[in-house]
Amino acid sequence: MWVDCIFLLSASMFREGQSRNERDKMGRKTEDRIQGTEYRRQNAGYRSPSCVLLVFAAVVLQVLTAVGPVLGDIASLPHPAIPNGFGVNIHFTRQSRDLDMIAEGGFKFIRMDLSWSGVEKSKGVYDFDKSGYDALTKGCAERGIHIVYILDYSNKLYEEDRSVRTEDGRKAFAAFAEAAAKRYGGQGILWEIWNEPNIKQFWTPQPSVEDYCKLVEETAPRIRAADPGSQVVAGATSQIPMSWLEDCFKAGLLKWIDVLSVHPYRSKAPETVVADYAKLRELIKQYAPAGKEVPVISGEWGYSNINWDKSRLTEQQQAEYLARMFLINLHQGVPVSIWYDWKNDGADPNEREHNFGTVSRDLNPKAAYLAVRVLSSTLAGYSIDRRLDLGSEEDFAFRLTNGQNEAIAFWTLGQKHTVTLPVEPTEVTLVGTYGGKVVMSWKTGNLKLRAEQSPQYLLIRPKNK
Repeated sequence: MWVDCIFLLSASMFREGQSRNERDKMGRKTEDRIQGTEYRRQNAGYRSPSCVLLVFAAVVLQVLTAVGPVLGDIASLPHPAIPNGFGVNIHFTRQSRDLDMIAEGGFKFIRMDLSWSGVEKSKGVYDFDKSGYDALTKGCAERGIHIVYILDYSNKLYEEDRSVRTEDGRKAFAAFAEAAAKRYGGQGILWEIWNEPNIKQFWTPQPSVEDYCKLVEETAPRIRAADPGSQVVAGATSQIPMSWLEDCFKAGLLKWIDVLSVHPYRSKAPETVVADYAKLRELIKQYAPAGKEVPVISGEWGYSNINWDKSRLTEQQQAEYLARMFLINLHQGVPVSIWYDWKNDGADPNEREHNFGTVSRDLNPKAAYLAVRVLSSTLAGYSIDRRLDLGSEEDFAFRLTNGQNEAIAFWTLGQKHTVTLPVEPTEVTLVGTYGGKVVMSWKTGNLKLRAEQSPQYLLIRPKNK
């Protein structure tokens, strides 16, 4: 006997171009067809943004119970459990109701520029209060959110261009970094040196491996002296440029840092990053000092509704990519994954930079926000044990564990089709990308379910319950 469960939550929960009322109706019209299985349908899944806000309290309670490092634990990166390493890039300082929504969505990190020119307007005078960083740091701590502070960019007091290329500039930048690390020391902050120095947009007039590595060499020890035990992050490259990174490694970058960050942007699906990580780790192994492990984090990566190849991604596709990116990174041993961007940076539907967000400019949740909220709450505290072989490279299924509890996250890169999951007869709860649930039980055979490009989460009832 086998079970053929056709689960249409992901596809039917969200559509582009619909009014909120229409979307709400669609969310309640979930289709299920289950043969040979006893099942109980639970909540409908997708809700309109106003309804989403009403259910946050229950979700937040579940997310906040996930096992993870306490703020101030500066000895290590997060324990590899959902959602400990999930984060978003932001573009604001001070406290904001954005922070409440970020925490409620299950994000445990924010990544934000700590602007040199914004803090040091007179030589040797650092104003972290008026620039808003004191309030932002306090607000994150109050909500259990960790911080990646990007120490950037240039400062006209010392450098003419958007780069640091002089000895005086390097010493001044390092002094600024030291002042920041001293002010916020002991709070588990990851200190990242610059953002995307490998492209001209952020290092003018021309990217330079030599100048960037000199800056890291000057700055890293000053940070450690001010914030002992802290993690110094560098690289922060646009995409994963192997040649540029290898040149940095040859110059000694891996000697000075604790963590390497990359920004694996691509127009293709998130799963294509696996081969890139493998190549990158081979390079690190080749050049890292003997006995030194240098973890890789995904410091910035997202998908706009206007993709890099100029194709359009629906909000549902963006949400699918977000959930799959977090899961793929976790499986690949990437302890911190920062999604770009927290919210849309504008209102132009045809401008790529305006459409990376998980929420709209006015903080209405997009499908991506709902997807991360469900992933973070449904699998809170779970770690990936291994990938399950479903017989096709296009089919992904990860076995996750949380103590005695077991779950499976699964999806496909291809068309919807039935897959067989190695689960013995028991009771399971199938959760869709937007939270719709079906409880099932069966008596013989493995479990056959329909895989889609939208991830689904199977919670398996322990045998002793």
